[in-house]
Amino acid sequence: MNQDVLYTKSSIGRLEELKSLAPESYDAFMKVNNKALASETLTAKQKELIAVAVAHTTGCAYCIELHIANVKEQEASKEEVAEAIMVASALKAGSALAHSVNALNAFDGKGQDELYKGAYFERLREFAEINGETTQAFMDFDKEVMSEGHLTVKEKELIAVAVAHTTGCAYCINIHTKGAKKAEATFKEISEAIMVATTLKAGSALAHGINALNAYDR
Repeated sequence: MNQDVLYTKSSIGRLEELKSLAPESYDAFMKVNNKALASETLTAKQKELIAVAVAHTTGCAYCIELHIANVKEQEASKEEVAEAIMVASALKAGSALAHSVNALNAFDGKGQDELYKGAYFERLREFAEINGETTQAFMDFDKEVMSEGHLTVKEKELIAVAVAHTTGCAYCINIHTKGAKKAEATFKEISEAIMVATTLKAGSALAHGINALNAYDR
């Protein structure tokens, strides 16, 4: 392998080496992974669409390859996949925008010990006044992305909940859990979406162990 190439598709085979080096931990992860992605209240197709979105949030190229293949096996259309990716895009960007309220608190010297409060989110209006056109353009984008298309609003909100748990944005978790509930998702469905996010976030770390092996052997 070219020493300057840090990420190759063919390196995925080195997962077997990780398995041999830490077999019990690897097997325990795979049990969680397989259960989290199996059809339950949410279908396997819905879970794979969530997985695709989360993989784009973690930026794991191995995970994207794997879950695109899986979602195709579940007969998802390219349009459905594209909409899932756009939800991930809106939520990843939205988590940065949401934290602007913390930036305003810090800038104004109002950074109390309570870093996350629902009331702080009202300061987003101030940010919109400061950076109006760009903020409004994002809001329009977010509204369009979350509207019903090839995926239902409920499916998009479940994807959003999973991505919000991946970005760790408390404001986004609050908004989209309520959005999923409004779209008539049960907490069982919400919890399944969260578990897909959990295993994909762990899986991205595991997948990058391949790069660690490559680095160790150089």
